[in-house]
Amino acid sequence: MKIEQLYNLYKKHYQVDTDTRKIRPNSIYFALKGKNFNGNAFAKEAIKKGASYCIVDEQEYANDENIILVEDVLTTLQELAKYHRNQFTFPVLALTGSNGKTTSKELINCVLSKKFKTGATFGNLNNHIGVPLTLLSFDASTEFGIVEMGANHLNEIAFLSNIAKPDFGYITNFGKAHLEGFGSVEGVIKGKSELYQFIGNNKKKVFVNPNDKKQLNLTKYLDTIFFDKTIVLKSATPFLTIAFENIEIQSNLIGDYNFDNIACAITIGNYFGVKTLDIKEAIASYVPTNNRSQIIETTQNKIILDAYNANPTSVEAALKSFSNLEDTHKVVVLGDMFELGQEAATEHQKIADMASSLDLDLLFFVGENFEKIKGNYVTFNTIEDLKDYLAALEISGAIILIKGSRGMALERLLTIIN
Repeated sequence: MKIEQLYNLYKKHYQVDTDTRKIRPNSIYFALKGKNFNGNAFAKEAIKKGASYCIVDEQEYANDENIILVEDVLTTLQELAKYHRNQFTFPVLALTGSNGKTTSKELINCVLSKKFKTGATFGNLNNHIGVPLTLLSFDASTEFGIVEMGANHLNEIAFLSNIAKPDFGYITNFGKAHLEGFGSVEGVIKGKSELYQFIGNNKKKVFVNPNDKKQLNLTKYLDTIFFDKTIVLKSATPFLTIAFENIEIQSNLIGDYNFDNIACAITIGNYFGVKTLDIKEAIASYVPTNNRSQIIETTQNKIILDAYNANPTSVEAALKSFSNLEDTHKVVVLGDMFELGQEAATEHQKIADMASSLDLDLLFFVGENFEKIKGNYVTFNTIEDLKDYLAALEISGAIILIKGSRGMALERLLTIIN
């Protein structure tokens, strides 16, 4: 079946699913494969649950008139998304970066949705599967598209950019993230900057933080839109208060490292004509979820749960900001940072040494990498070991920062800290 024919089927409902546990009526089910699963085997189940059509790439499962056989399901999904993108008449903004891209995306979406019917990446579905699914979630009513793009190797952002074809781009920052795949910080910069290459080659526009010298240099030949100079940080104790055009915005975000995320959202909203008071309302109403700088009030403590992602750059920023809080009893739990490759030992030691120099009352490390650090530190190999220790400690009256990579699942500590 040609993409044009498949697109005509897709246009009937603008719904694509890849998980038979979440099939929506009249959707098209794409039978993706992974190391431990074969979506082809669930094609008939998808039809029974209400899918109109299924896309498979193994002949033995193409045994129904509504099951369509293609050469490769993933490639077909990507090609359908690219074809759909070519039909858009509304603007598309793509963003990437080492830290803060999901928070920035959520803030931008909150602001722009005050004026437009927006479509945006759900959660962090930002890879070679997530980006096509995001584009295919945009329907006939969408007026503005926001696409988050993630990568851990060179050429991935270039590939995703050619699918999303953004009219506007934004890179949050460059940091020590995914060093295992990129090889070095220089590799990170080169990989993320593939978005700039697409923007330049296609004569589109980029939003740029003028305080980031690396990005100023990389974008000096591009059509740039700089952050609004009237946006300033008024307070960060503990929640960020931002001043903009003679108004103050009280956010629900902590850590001065979130200032750039807010400034970007304000700048983009202002550029696209969102009213100032609507921008204020959007920023003020945004509450972080999904383990991203969540504030959790327990019976005895206040917890900052930032356990969705971690790399040396984001951990250092979080620690410095946390240590500057006025609270008198500050406790930090740090979990391993993943995907650092040969730099893992060095970077974990640097973070431990830096953390120990800050104004903190208690400091705990957990994970295989942190357990190997040298020095007089309190370390644990597993979450269970740490949970037993914390249960006996009975912490109260503290503000507690919990930060680590997603694979550590540090939110499990919430069953102990109350």
